[in-house]
Amino acid sequence: MCADTPEYKDTLNLPQTAFPMRAGLPKREPEWLARWEKIGIYDRLRDKAEGRKPFTLHDGPPYANGHLHIGHALNKILKDMVVRSQQMMGRDARYIPGWDCHGLPIEWKIEEQYRKKGKNKDEVDIVDFRQECRKFADGWIDIQRDEFKRLGITGKWEKPYLTMDFRAERIIAEEFQKFLMNGTLYQGSKPVMWSPIEKTALAEAEVEYHDKESFTIWVKFPVTTEGDLQGANVVIWTTTPWTIPSNKAVVFGDSFAYGLYEVTDTPEECWAKPGDRFLLADKLAGDVMAKARLEDSMWKRVRDVSAEELSGLSLAHPLAGAEGSNGEWDDPRDFRAADFVTDEEGTGFVHCAPSHGMEEFELYRDLGMLEQVITYNVMDDGGFRADLPFFGGKYILDRKGKEGNANKAIIDKLVEVGGLLARGKIKHSYPHSWRSKAPVIYRNTPQWFAAIDREVGDGQDQYGKTIRERALTSIDQLVTWTPKTGRNRLYSMIEARPDWVLSRQRAWGVPLTCFVKKGAMPTDPDYLLRDEAVNARILAAFEEEGADAWYKPGAKERFLGNDHDPDQWEKVDDILDVWFDSGSTHAFVLRDREDGSDDGIADLYLEGTDQHRGWFHSSMLQACGTIGHAPYRGVLTHGFTLDEKGNKMSKSLGNTVAPEDVTKQYGADILRLWVGQADYTADLRIGPEILKGVADSYRRLRNTMRFMLGALAHFEESDRVDPAEMPELERWVLHRLAELDHVVRKGYDAYDFQGVFQQLFNFATVELSAFYFDIRKDALYCDGDTVRRRAARTVLDILFHRLTTWLAPVLVFTMEEVWLERFPGEESSVHLTDIPETPADWLDEPLAAKWAMVRRARRAVTAALEVQRTEKVIGASLEAAPVVHVRDGEMLAALKSVNFEDICITSDIVLTGDPSPDEAYRLPEVEGVTVVFERAAGEKCQRCWKILPDVGSHAHPGTCKRCNDALG
Repeated sequence: MCADTPEYKDTLNLPQTAFPMRAGLPKREPEWLARWEKIGIYDRLRDKAEGRKPFTLHDGPPYANGHLHIGHALNKILKDMVVRSQQMMGRDARYIPGWDCHGLPIEWKIEEQYRKKGKNKDEVDIVDFRQECRKFADGWIDIQRDEFKRLGITGKWEKPYLTMDFRAERIIAEEFQKFLMNGTLYQGSKPVMWSPIEKTALAEAEVEYHDKESFTIWVKFPVTTEGDLQGANVVIWTTTPWTIPSNKAVVFGDSFAYGLYEVTDTPEECWAKPGDRFLLADKLAGDVMAKARLEDSMWKRVRDVSAEELSGLSLAHPLAGAEGSNGEWDDPRDFRAADFVTDEEGTGFVHCAPSHGMEEFELYRDLGMLEQVITYNVMDDGGFRADLPFFGGKYILDRKGKEGNANKAIIDKLVEVGGLLARGKIKHSYPHSWRSKAPVIYRNTPQWFAAIDREVGDGQDQYGKTIRERALTSIDQLVTWTPKTGRNRLYSMIEARPDWVLSRQRAWGVPLTCFVKKGAMPTDPDYLLRDEAVNARILAAFEEEGADAWYKPGAKERFLGNDHDPDQWEKVDDILDVWFDSGSTHAFVLRDREDGSDDGIADLYLEGTDQHRGWFHSSMLQACGTIGHAPYRGVLTHGFTLDEKGNKMSKSLGNTVAPEDVTKQYGADILRLWVGQADYTADLRIGPEILKGVADSYRRLRNTMRFMLGALAHFEESDRVDPAEMPELERWVLHRLAELDHVVRKGYDAYDFQGVFQQLFNFATVELSAFYFDIRKDALYCDGDTVRRRAARTVLDILFHRLTTWLAPVLVFTMEEVWLERFPGEESSVHLTDIPETPADWLDEPLAAKWAMVRRARRAVTAALEVQRTEKVIGASLEAAPVVHVRDGEMLAALKSVNFEDICITSDIVLTGDPSPDEAYRLPEVEGVTVVFERAAGEKCQRCWKILPDVGSHAHPGTCKRCNDALG
């Protein structure tokens, strides 16, 4: 479609653009970042959006302790696409990035540094230690901020929110004080997940599950009740031998069938002896005997044992009366039915150490027997108390988090006293601290809790009277879930969860700003000091000095003032769970800042699916305890990132993909396009081959934009044509734009970026590049000042404004480059532009139906010509003038009305309703349309390359009439 005759080549309207085919994104993207910073684009958007309906996406704070990984990139890019799309659809879309700065990971890093220097953390002034933690977090915030900005993330970067800012620490303390004052805070002693390595309680959100090999033992509890069963043994099974010294009871299921079993013979190396009798659940007896190395012929079932008979028995601990035990285990063990016993595995009996198991704890709590069954055998470092017979000083885990010496010592002692029936090892899923990666234990310790089933008493009862009621009601009545499965996940978690453990036994965080009365019991009404004046003094100090004020000398006297005797009160030095910190962010971001949410509620929280038990969860509980409902109206969750084969990424496997590496090789827009193309509701795969595919999609899209830029060179308003005057092909494009405008807006509102991008990509590459552009190149390049050419350029201008703004939330750098190519200037930016409104009257369904027929017929013609090209009969479609047989009269009339030869890019075409000859080409998917190939008659126009009979008969040599007229 370009001339090789020198005198005519320069007369063509060839595309003119400096927009390069090769993007060079890694080099050029930082230039646009610098430009946006220079013009202050985020603040200019806020000025522009004044008076609009606000949209607030509240940023879940990443942790300030390392370089970004690909999951961070996925998360922040999704957030950015939400914010940008909402802004360009007419909202005031605000985004305040934030960081989680307190907590154990940072504290652990500082402790590691101390250990390398031979320093002991406990010997360092706590305020100095906290300052080290603050400095560490501050350094990583600066690094991560630059890494996020490099991905094209827009936001209030110069004024983020930090949980360690003095005002944030003050508000976190204030939010805690609301729990103190509204009666939901209490101190209790119950089993919590405990990290012996980190010496602190952990929340469910702070643990991850990994396979662990554990000892497993079958232990004998002798029956001491006089009668037929005296001397028999109730057998229990456990995978935590270290809990046996803390055993206080055994429980059974009152609906299971139990029996008395007797050993009749034994092999060598067996702990059972002939005559031994065991009480076992019938369903599990055979398996237990096999574990004890007893073949079926070596034991027999003696008789049934009813639940009523079991309930009358008394048991002894296997270590009772052991020499050197000092009577530690001589008391009878409680023996009763419990509803948490199963007969799926084990023995049908469960050993109870209520200090180390929540079900056992709750059983004896409800029975009012906790004082009789709670033990304090395990210290905060996972070691047994020094005076515990046989096991004092033994550790469940060593200092590196590996198997300690406690389990072996207990098993050996049980063997020695004849208390063991069998032992083995089992691999099972077990909770580990996500920080130290070491196993955790359940340990009964005094902790501070928020009661989620206690009436809050603050009068904010629209969604319920308790935290749990408010949360469950909010989930169903206030929040929209994307995807909808998120609702069920959080609902079931909150429905079944226990009270919230708020306290941690660490140093770096916001303290539990409360005082307890010396000598009082936690159940006493005056145990906690509730004084608004004391609270106010604490908050004022935190605002000025940060939470360090709590730990400075004289803090207790300072805060109690003259109102209370310091000798009667103790200051609580535990720190708050960091999930309380991040759960409180709605208070100091959405509610406290001028650029927060107008009503203190976020339109959207957006994080990975793990945050149903993390930030979504803690934010819900915290807000329901302080403002009476959820702090968000919408929750969007995305999946995790995997390698190309679907494996979890791991540095040890070498299959990680660092965002920095992608931006250096391809540019951030390729990473953003990977997010935009993907179904983020599932896990996302990424790797070299996937990125190559993304880059190819990008290249095709870039070529579409480049074509428009070239064809729009020197376009003026005076060139514009009213839609009513346009040819049908242009009006069909406008119809498609009207359809797509609805799709884009609806998709962006639903956060369906994949759906939006797929529609736009197919439109740009199939309907535009391969159809509309392909057809209109001839008119754009060769026509003179015709209505057809001006209409095509008008449509290209309309396309330009829509495609650049529709795609700008995803391809932030490339659409800026495209925009500036047409509209340069210091103040110009596509991101300061809204998606244009599209007139409803562009929709024309009858026209669309007609052009659907035209396109179907065109497919048959182009397929037929491709056969001729492949067989080298022709070199280009302009050498053809096919005869097209059309069976359907309506389609035939449609084709005759649209210059079908231009649509098929042939020099001529014959349309007929005559029956198809046998030799005609048929495309199976286009019934009723057949094609007979014929060569075009005439000479080749030296300007447009069409072969026409009139070439050579005009004033300009070697031209057709159209080109002759264009040349004037």
